[in-house]
Amino acid sequence: MIETRGLRHTYPGAEPLPFDDVAVPQGGSLLLRGASGSGKSTWLALAAGLLTPQAGDMVVAGQAVAALRAGERDRWRARCIGFLPQKLFLSEALSVADNLALVYFASGQAVDRVAIARALDALGLGALAARKPAQLSGGQAQRVALARALLLRPQVLLVDEPTASLDDAACAAALDLLQQGAEQTGATLVIATHDARVVQRLPNTRTLVLRAATSETLA
Repeated sequence: MIETRGLRHTYPGAEPLPFDDVAVPQGGSLLLRGASGSGKSTWLALAAGLLTPQAGDMVVAGQAVAALRAGERDRWRARCIGFLPQKLFLSEALSVADNLALVYFASGQAVDRVAIARALDALGLGALAARKPAQLSGGQAQRVALARALLLRPQVLLVDEPTASLDDAACAAALDLLQQGAEQTGATLVIATHDARVVQRLPNTRTLVLRAATSETLA
């Protein structure tokens, strides 16, 4: 679940980014819409604990994000948040399987190779476990990043512009994977997008439309 009240963030030399209050139940979903610079990635970074709210409150997966110290926040993020950024951040030096293993190190847990194999198999990636990211197609790399995000069965799945460079068929497949992954883990799903196709395919999903210095009403 995610709840915000009076949330605002300001970058040096820029206008404040205020965000409307929102409450998304566990297992629910939310679309963040708006043009570049409207605050979509900032909202996701706040929810993931990568930024600290400068005003207001944000509770994610039952935790007030601002109350966590730096080390606690990293462990909490690894355990509770699945984050799929627009830039996938797969280590080119590591195999697909070892890229997933990094999640265990970040959360302070022992690596579970059986769970890694199961997560890759679930997304049709089992045969690619030993490959390096440079040996993957764009779609395969995105599925690897999704498998990594879902590996520890997070309570919240945050996704930034997952369809920006995809054709219509790949866009549909990516959204299906995201929905299926969230449903399988019971995660709250938040997708930041400026892609109208996402809204068309998810017409019943609640939407928060953001603008550069203000936010509109939750739909």
